[in-house]
This record gives sequence, C-alpha cells and structure tokens, in this order.
Amino acid sequence: MILGSDPILLTPGPLTTSPATRQAMLRDWGSWDAAFNALTGTICRDLLAVVNGSGTHECVPLQGSGTFAVEAALANVVPRGGKVLVPQNGAYCQRILKILGYLGRAHVSLDLPEDRHPTGAMIDEALRADPSITHVAQVHCETGTGILNPLPEIAEACARHGKGLVVDAMSSFGAVPIDVARHPVDALVAASGKCIEGVPGMGFVIVRRAVLEGCRGNSHSLAMDLHDQWTYLQRTTQWRFTPPTHVVAAFRAALDQFLAEGGQPARGARYAANRDTLIDGMSALGFRLFLPRAVQAPVIITFHAPGDPHYAFKPFYEKVRARGYVLYPGKLTKVETFRVGCIGAIDANEMRNVVSAVAETLKDMGVSRMEPLEAAA
Repeated sequence: MILGSDPILLTPGPLTTSPATRQAMLRDWGSWDAAFNALTGTICRDLLAVVNGSGTHECVPLQGSGTFAVEAALANVVPRGGKVLVPQNGAYCQRILKILGYLGRAHVSLDLPEDRHPTGAMIDEALRADPSITHVAQVHCETGTGILNPLPEIAEACARHGKGLVVDAMSSFGAVPIDVARHPVDALVAASGKCIEGVPGMGFVIVRRAVLEGCRGNSHSLAMDLHDQWTYLQRTTQWRFTPPTHVVAAFRAALDQFLAEGGQPARGARYAANRDTLIDGMSALGFRLFLPRAVQAPVIITFHAPGDPHYAFKPFYEKVRARGYVLYPGKLTKVETFRVGCIGAIDANEMRNVVSAVAETLKDMGVSRMEPLEAAA
C-alpha cells in the first residue's frame, strides 16, 4: 500500500503511515484555536466509541509517548494507599512494575513464562490470597513477544472481587475487540502511533467517569494529572499545556481512515491477514515461531533466530532494510529472537514481499540451517 524510497516499518510503532496522514501535518495550528480544539473533541468522542465507552467513560488525551499515558493512568487511578497486582509475562508488564516502583505504589507480581498468558482463575486465586490488592494492571497485547492476554476473563475476575482494572491496550486498541461496557475496565491506555495508524506523540487514557471524578489529588505530577487535564478540557475545550498540534491533526486524519475502512473489525481483519501471510511465508522458509498461533495477536510476531553460524541479527537487519523493510530486534533474554510487525498502512501483499526480502537476505548471508540454537542444544 505504501511505495517510495523510505523503508516500510515492520515495528509495533512508530509504524508506516498513509500519505493522507502525513499530509495532515503540513498545516500549522494554534493551540488555543477553536478549530484545533474541535479536533481534540471529535478525537475523544470517536476513541470512546471504539471500545463502547460512550456515556460511561471519558477520554483524556496527554502529551508524550504511550508510556507517559500508562504512568499517568497508574498514578491517577490507583490511590497512593492502593496495591496493584501485575500479571507479568513480558517486557511491558515489567515496565508497569518499574513505574509502580517510581510512583511508590505497593505492588505484587504474578510471574509467568513469556509464552503463557494469565487466566481468570489465576487472578481469582491471587486476589483471594491477598485481599489488600485494590487494582490489577494488565498489558493486553504484550509486544515483547506478541502474546494476546485474555482481557475479558481477567476483567470478569476483577469485577467478581470488586477490584479496579487498568489496561495497557497500547498495541491492541483498534485492532482487537475491546468492550469496556461488557467487560468492566477502570482505565484503558493507548497512543496515537499504534493501530489507529497515526504518528507518535500523543497518548490517551479512557477512564470510567466515576473513577476519574474520584482521582483528584492522586497524581504525583502536575503534567500527568489526568483529573486536572480532564476538568480543564471540560471547562475550556483546551489542553492545559502546549499540545502536539501536528500529531493531533494527523491522528484525526488517521481516525477518519480507520472509520472509513470499517473500524476495529476491518482493521483487525487486515492485520490478521498480514499475520497469517507472514507466518505462513516465514514458516515455509524454515523459521520457527516463539508463540503458539492460538495466542498470537495480529500485531507483532516473534521468530527464533536461525542457529546457522553465518547468522547475526545486525547484518540480517541491515540487509533486509536495504531491501525496503525495517524489522525489530528481539525482546527476550533467554533465547535469541527477532520480531516482525504486522500493523501500519500495509497489507498482505506487502507481507509476501517481506518474506521474499528475507529469503534473499538468507541466501546472501549463506544461512541454510534454520533450526534455532536452543532447539539444536
């Protein structure tokens, strides 16, 4: 779908955007201008609708990367005397634990292997064992591996025990079905440069209104005070501090394209076709998946590195990039892997081209033994 001299980004964000999205950044906007403020309002309205949160939740935009918004959600939704359970099966779950440490919020980790997801039964057991836990913080799609954690059953477990739920939906929002009315969520976090296919620079937190109204005074930071940001937006329609105007304009354009495509069902179907085409092609070359296909989200795929002595990631990356595609290094510590994203303004035909570029690179490097070193050992 995207052609030209720039390489295609096969990463979990930033990602390859459409010409229309990039075009939207060519206009300058005044941050207090009524037309710009209207953009913010329509974006918040449409984001709520994506997860069926209209009427029950509020959308609070925030400057910065997705991690800024994750920290803001945790700092505002979890009271200073709260305690958070983190089902942990990857790098971004570990980041939540690190954030909680910085915030001084009590927390406990439910550690799992990186190829296994938590279940509702596990959450039930953990909450029964420690009644002092007030909230659960869950990464929906763990992009360290690409595993999709079962949000509906985790949300149901939290509801049974009357616990709050904060969801990092950074890599799932817009691609995977999420219904905050059916499966109760206190706060859900995502960002502009992910599956809506905008550019990076803006996060947003979708918060249950009753929860948001009770957040005043929780935040450790003025800049990340979601309650203050929300009340100011409600009163003035403006951001408190200078917004990323070009990012917001590009995000509005990306949202328009998302809706025209058919919203989450259509976006998810395109990404699923990308995933399946990529997996089938790479498997035919001899690559092994890190995850079982049953738990593989349509966002990013982790492959075991070949055990051939001629293989090394850096030259592999550079040679694939020279053929037009930017891959992503592995995020695991125990096994050598690399990752290939399926999201962005790309389609299944592009994924077939990716497989061809990888095949040519392997031949160029003299790589023939595809079995991972771990398997050979």
